[in-house]
Formats: sequence, structure tokens, C-alpha cells
Amino acid sequence: MNEEKKKVVIIGGGITGLSAAYYLQKAIKENKLNIDIILIEASNRLGGKMQTVKKDGFTIERGPDSFLERKVSAAQLIKEVGLENHLTNNATGQAHILLKGQLYPMPEGAVMGIPTKLSPFVTTGLFSTMGKMRAAADLVLPASGNNGEDQSLGAFFRRRLGDEVVENLIEPLLSGIYAGDIDKLSLQATFPQFQQVEQKYRSLILGMKQTTPKKPANQPKSKKGMFQTLTGGLQSLVDEIEKSLIDVKVLKAVKVEQLEKLDEQRYELSLSNGELLVSDSVIITTPHFATANILPNVTSIAPLEKMTSTSVATVAMAFDASAIKDDVEGTGFVVARNSDYTITACTWTHKKWPHTTPEGKILLRCYVGRAGDEAIVEQSDEEIKQVVLDDLNKIMDIGASPDFTIVSRWKQAMPQYAVGHKKMLKEINERLSEEMPGVYLAGSSFEGVGLPDCIDQGKAVVSAVLAQLKVEELVTIK
Repeated sequence: MNEEKKKVVIIGGGITGLSAAYYLQKAIKENKLNIDIILIEASNRLGGKMQTVKKDGFTIERGPDSFLERKVSAAQLIKEVGLENHLTNNATGQAHILLKGQLYPMPEGAVMGIPTKLSPFVTTGLFSTMGKMRAAADLVLPASGNNGEDQSLGAFFRRRLGDEVVENLIEPLLSGIYAGDIDKLSLQATFPQFQQVEQKYRSLILGMKQTTPKKPANQPKSKKGMFQTLTGGLQSLVDEIEKSLIDVKVLKAVKVEQLEKLDEQRYELSLSNGELLVSDSVIITTPHFATANILPNVTSIAPLEKMTSTSVATVAMAFDASAIKDDVEGTGFVVARNSDYTITACTWTHKKWPHTTPEGKILLRCYVGRAGDEAIVEQSDEEIKQVVLDDLNKIMDIGASPDFTIVSRWKQAMPQYAVGHKKMLKEINERLSEEMPGVYLAGSSFEGVGLPDCIDQGKAVVSAVLAQLKVEELVTIK
């Protein structure tokens, strides 16, 4: 790397782009590499959907509120930027399913809706006797004979456990993560572990029972949940990463209009401010529809134009504790699709994340919008607020208006991983490497929507860039 200085441009300043910039800067420093980094973000702030509001002593997340602790890359990055002491786990409590106007406790031992304990499943009112008998057929059904081909989540689980268990328990849990239709979402791109369990153990129930870690019988129930967040809000991670990017040129409120191949080794980027940039490598972390606009004449990414996204909104409502006349024990609920409600889920944030809420106050965070039911997101704040309040009052007696409400709309924010998604990505990446070597795709549209998934993609794409710039033998991305 003693020759001419190389330039890497990162398009998109969400958590994937930030992670790529952070780990690339780290590799450059540790290995004394001759590389410049430019990060370009179309909006006037970094962080994408990671936005935190501080108001009247409340800490409110507009977008994601946490991440799975077992996916270690998020906590690792948090520790690297000095926020380790601000990490906290969620408080545990009873979660519920809202079905036909009634809240049912989540059956104990259910792993993503799959039963691993017999008694709670047999006694729950979520399913009819026939529904329970159909689910029990999983114990004798053979493994799927599709030779590992992709299929929809819905098709897979309906075959194993029947329609009733899928619609009343599994669908509200799994589709809530992607705001999607489980009869269209790809099994391999979302929860490939279930297919692996079926292939190894034949029965999904027996396999999940076998693979779920067992707690000692005398061990007290943990008050520490499986999710983590930052006490100062997830935006504090964005702020700390941004502060750390001392060797990165950051352009905000600048849009990349187009990316074109200049010659066999370089690319030209046309920016909305009229500037032209030349780069040796480009990392694109924008949503799939924006990526297609940046590369309008690149045939390898044409399949991205067929990908769809769902619009959603979060609705945070703050109350005085006295406003809730009929409180429900637990940390929240998800809503079965065949229930007459607009909200898809509600978190009792003051119970799940006590640090977010002042003493004597209550914070409810509701979700609206999902595949096939997105019109609510287009309504006014006041209309959304009233719809959510009406839904909540069917379940709990709320005797006052909220102290304040914060509605956060996320248009086309939830990419839909349709059946065949993994195969499509493989083909795109192979063809893109031939058509535009040195251009890489990463982000929530591709290999996972969670914060750790996006961070992992940011790290992986840095390794790819360094390999393309012929310095991979010097560098290990940790």
C-alpha cells in the first residue's frame, strides 16, 4: 500500500454504514493503511431508524428499542466506543397474545411459538382441542422431503403444527419481527434454524426441546431478559460512533444521485450538491429501492426492483400511573392477525425497561402497520393516536388522555425477504462482482434486519473491501 492513496466511499449512514466506517477506520489505523474514507448520508443526521427522544424524564425510542444479547456484535461495538456501563437487560415478565378480545399468557416453554413443555400447551385457551391434537401430529410427521429448498415460514409451520397454532401464536410472534406475511416470508432468510432442527430431529417439538438449554430445577427464575439496550437510548451509540470517526469525511444532507464505472478499477459518484467523487471501492448500505436508483443501469441488481417493503409506525404514549384503571400484569402483548385490532403489538415499556420512565408514570409503546394493512401509517398523528387509544381501551381501562404522544412513521422501512431471497442475493453478489468489482451491498435489505445483523454485515463488507484493495493478508477485522 505504498502506492497512490486509495479511497473508499460508504453510501448510507445507518448502523450498517456506521459500522463499516468504524471498522474500516480501525483497520486503517492498526495496519497503517493508505486509505481515505468518505461516508455519505442523504438525511441531516446519522443513525437511520436509531432515534431516541428525551422528554419530561422519559427515554423513548422512535425505532428499534433493543437487540438480542446472544448476537454479540452489538454489545462488542458498544463496549468499543465506551458505553459498556450503559448496557442493560430487559426486565422479565409475562408476555401475552391478544386473541379475539382476550389476553392469553404466552405458554411457558414456547420458543418462538413452538412448544417445548407439554402442560402449558395442553391447558392454554389459545387453541381448541382439535388445534392441539393437530399440533401434536408434529411428533409423528416425517421431516420435509424438499431437499433443503426454500419455502415460506407459513408453509413450513402449517405442515408441522397446523393452521390454528400458526395463526394464534406463531404468526403474531414471527411476522411482528418483519411486519410481513409469513406465507410469503422466506424460511431460509429469516429462521433457517427451524429447518435445520427439523432435518436433524424430524419433529420440530422434540428438536426444540432437545436444543433449548435446560435450567437447573432449583435455579430461581431470572429477572434478566434476553434483550439489551442502552440506558441513554440507542441513539447514544450512534453519537459515540460518530464522535469516533475522526479520520472519516462525513457528508450529511447529500444524496448520491448515481454511481458509474469510470474504468476497470475506479468509480464515479454524482452527488446532489453537484460534486463528483472518484472512488476505488464503494459500500452501498441504502435500502434496496434506493440502491436500485443509485445503480440504474446495472443489470445484476435488477431483482432488487421486485423486492417489497412494509410501512410501519410506532406510537409512544406517556401517562400518569393513575390513568390506568385496569392494569394488566406483564410486559406486553402481540396481536393475532384474526383479531379485530389495528395495533399489532404493545410493550408496557415502563415495566420491560424501567429506566425509560419516571417514577409514578407509565409508558406504552404500540405498533401499527404490517403487510397488507399499511393504510393506518398514512393517517394523521391525531387519528393514529385515537385508533391506538380505542384499541387499548378494549383491553385495559384508561381513564385519561396521555400526557403526550409521539408517533414515528417508517415508510417502506421493513424489507420483505420473500421465498428465494438467499438464492437471489447469492446471484446478485456473484454477478455484481463481475459487472462492478469493488462495489458491495450491505444492510437490512439483505442479510438481516436486527442491529447485530447490520453490524455484522458492516464488518464483513470491510473485509471484502480490504481483500479487493489487496491488503487482506495484513488485516483481521475483529
